[in-house]
Amino acid sequence: MENPVIIFGAGPEGIAAMEAFEQNSVIVYGFLDDVESNKGKEIGTVTVLGSPDDDGFLKLIGKKCEAFVATEDIKLKKHLVEMLKERRNVIPVNCLHQRAYVSTGSELGHGNYLAPGAVLHPQVKIGSYCSINANAQVEAGAKMGDYCTLGAGALIGRGTELADGVFVGSGAVIISGLSIGKNARIGAGSVVISPVPAGKTFFGNPAVEWNK
Repeated sequence: MENPVIIFGAGPEGIAAMEAFEQNSVIVYGFLDDVESNKGKEIGTVTVLGSPDDDGFLKLIGKKCEAFVATEDIKLKKHLVEMLKERRNVIPVNCLHQRAYVSTGSELGHGNYLAPGAVLHPQVKIGSYCSINANAQVEAGAKMGDYCTLGAGALIGRGTELADGVFVGSGAVIISGLSIGKNARIGAGSVVISPVPAGKTFFGNPAVEWNK
């Protein structure tokens, strides 16, 4: 990546993205964050410049800077992605830590974050705007839709398919060949051995629907 990047979000996700970009020798121009008290704050050597809708900085995106959206709030992430498309005709870039591994033959969409130790095995297909956190693994032939999140150490088995908006908690395991429906949630440490319907939360070992 030749251009500097502006990161939307100065929370933990944004700081992790900053580290990943800097490790890949990409200059972080600054943060844009909607927390007013963060404005002017220094994070390492990078400044929180203003809010995400600040035209003075938005006009740089697509000309002099790239953009990356760093938040685990999916509703906010979708809003920011759509705003960038509509106002700047820009699609956010991927952010891959140096210690993430993407196997030959795997496919990535746009605006994804891969943390240290994240592994994509052969023939994996990842949509856009997903977060694959530290040491999570996606095994061969698995597919993920858009806006999915894998917690630290999660394991997605071979040939498994995750629809859009799926959240998989830290340390959870989804065995091979299952389908996980849109916006489903898998609790941390769970072991999923059967398909999960759209919008449902599964938890436990073996994981069952959680109705609380």
